[in-house]
Amino acid sequence: MLNEKLKHHNIILASGSPRRQAFFKELGLDFTISLKPVKEEYPPRLTHFEISNYLAQLKALPFKDELKPKDILITSDTIVWHQNKALGKPRDTAEAFLILKSLSNTTHEVITSVCFTTTNFEKTLHDSTKVTFKVLSNEEIEYYIKNNKPFDKAGAYGIQDWIGQIGVTKIEGSYFNVMGLPVHLVYKTLNAIANHN
Repeated sequence: MLNEKLKHHNIILASGSPRRQAFFKELGLDFTISLKPVKEEYPPRLTHFEISNYLAQLKALPFKDELKPKDILITSDTIVWHQNKALGKPRDTAEAFLILKSLSNTTHEVITSVCFTTTNFEKTLHDSTKVTFKVLSNEEIEYYIKNNKPFDKAGAYGIQDWIGQIGVTKIEGSYFNVMGLPVHLVYKTLNAIANHN
């Protein structure tokens, strides 16, 4: 349905995430994947969704000079916001353990920002989901890290993984946002773009 509306557009997904790519396939969209390296750093004054917004926009910068009139570039970033700081992807097993230990028996926020860029406008939106974990034992955390190797995931976990299945006791907001894309907002925004072009 949406793909028909966007048949004269070229959707470019600038994400190596297999989960985000799967969402776009499930929406029935034709898209190409294009990746450009970006140093994911942000000014220390930024907090909360300002960080993910900034990084999503930063990922769009290398593409701006080469976009064509019917291109829609989509970039995104996910952070975990916990105890007034952003948790990114863990560098190693020890850091992954410390992150998951800090999430144990608490509630945190998962924030995903999505930036839509064309030759004549840029729109950035974000969604936030609250996730509560039960008490995670050291054995559970170690088992998860060893078997799932969550080093490509903000907050050192994937909600669709084993640890999400056994550890998450409550979710407030979009489940898919925690997986890395607020699909409902992406669908709504692409519909709006299609209707205006």
